[in-house]
Amino acid sequence: MKKTFMFIPAMVLFTLIGTAQGFHIGAKLGANLDKIDGKTFNEEFKLGYHLGGFAEIDFSKTFGIQPEILFSQTNTTVTDDLNDVFEPGDDIQLNYLNIPVLLRINSGKLLTFHVGPQFSILMNNKESLIENGQEAFKSGDLAMVLGAQLNIGSLRVYGRYNIGLSNINDIDNQEEWKSQQVQLGVGLKIF
Repeated sequence: MKKTFMFIPAMVLFTLIGTAQGFHIGAKLGANLDKIDGKTFNEEFKLGYHLGGFAEIDFSKTFGIQPEILFSQTNTTVTDDLNDVFEPGDDIQLNYLNIPVLLRINSGKLLTFHVGPQFSILMNNKESLIENGQEAFKSGDLAMVLGAQLNIGSLRVYGRYNIGLSNINDIDNQEEWKSQQVQLGVGLKIF
């Protein structure tokens, strides 16, 4: 069953690459400004980072897709509000494996717009901070991504806004925790 589950997406990806008019891969890194909405956390953006790889698969001069795999760090601080899991002032660090699959809308050779879903898998689900808040955060987060990218030769300079759609609170149903993220970074087309 697992082999079939992995085989189907691989075949779809190879089919898309085979019919693509342009295919490129590259690496990227940048800064994250993150916050988690909810009265348990400070309502301010905190600095983190992301790094990983991307593929550009263009079906025409105007449209394509851009799948990516990114390691991304989210930071937040617990407020003074009473809660059963965290101490006031605790700094929380969440490491995610982000998998965005973005629609590429090319506006000429210089500018590309991105829109699409992103699924994030919590990588440190059972590490530190009292076993990550006694497993306070769900192991996945679904987000919507909207951004723009400047294409200067092989260099990519981009900015994005990611809005979390799913509740990442895994403690109780009293409060929803949703992520927000601004990403700024650079990428380099390798092939």
